[in-house]
Amino acid sequence: MSLVFKSHGKLLLTGEYFVLKGAQSLCIPTKFFQTLKIEKLKENILIWRSFDYKNKIWIEAKLNTLDLEILTTETAEILYLQKLLYNAKKINSDFLKSSHGYSVESNMNFNRFWGLGSSSSLINNISNWANISSFDLLWSVSKGSGYDIACSLSNGPIIYKLVNKKPVYNQVVFKPKFHENIFFVYLNKKQKTEDEVNYFNKIKSDKKITDTISSITQKIIECKKFESFKKLIFEHEKVLSIQLKKKMVKDIFFDDYEGEIKSLGAWGGDFIMAAGPKNSKKYFNEKGFKTVFSFNDMLKDY
Repeated sequence: MSLVFKSHGKLLLTGEYFVLKGAQSLCIPTKFFQTLKIEKLKENILIWRSFDYKNKIWIEAKLNTLDLEILTTETAEILYLQKLLYNAKKINSDFLKSSHGYSVESNMNFNRFWGLGSSSSLINNISNWANISSFDLLWSVSKGSGYDIACSLSNGPIIYKLVNKKPVYNQVVFKPKFHENIFFVYLNKKQKTEDEVNYFNKIKSDKKITDTISSITQKIIECKKFESFKKLIFEHEKVLSIQLKKKMVKDIFFDDYEGEIKSLGAWGGDFIMAAGPKNSKKYFNEKGFKTVFSFNDMLKDY
């Protein structure tokens, strides 16, 4: 009998970067997810296969379950996987301690380059398998805020905050009446989260900025009017633009868009959130951006 775990992806709608400073942030789990299927083997070997959204293998590895020695050619992805399994074993010494091996199959139904949580959903799945805290495993390999793990653990939108470096999050209702005017567009300019975190940590910022971001987050959650929503995401963009000393993404790519645009996650890298006309998908397609999701297409049902 096989074990199966499933974890959903994530999007950080507000508080990017400043979530690391304790800003209150709005996050949503996505409809996109990753599964992990585990079956027992007789010999002490772990056979791992990861399949992408086109059902093609992109990681194929064999490891010794006793010491996690890699028995196939080493790649960056396999070394990262080894590190996750090794750290999971460090946290729970009983993990992988049995006298048998495993055949493991990981499947995701989204493009791993989208930045929607291919790593965090994997970490959450491995943590569930190892019976450990997903946050502990994340922070053994990353300097991230942990909001992505919280999304994997949640059924709907959440407010996320770090308090004394510990995660505090609560589910909220976030599906505005004007949600049909909200879109998520993939820029295809993926950035490395660790590099962006290191860049941000070198920037000086005071508590007033963090409080401003928290206030905008709360106002966005409570917002009832579309015009007010657009003003709030513009205000959020302006604050980040000044702090990061980077141009706003609307000014760079979409200065003729009839609405407002907000960067998400690694600023200006993965997805953007657009608030504008209901036919916005056509506008972005004509600009050469073919991956456009509506609010309902992206948000996990809850």
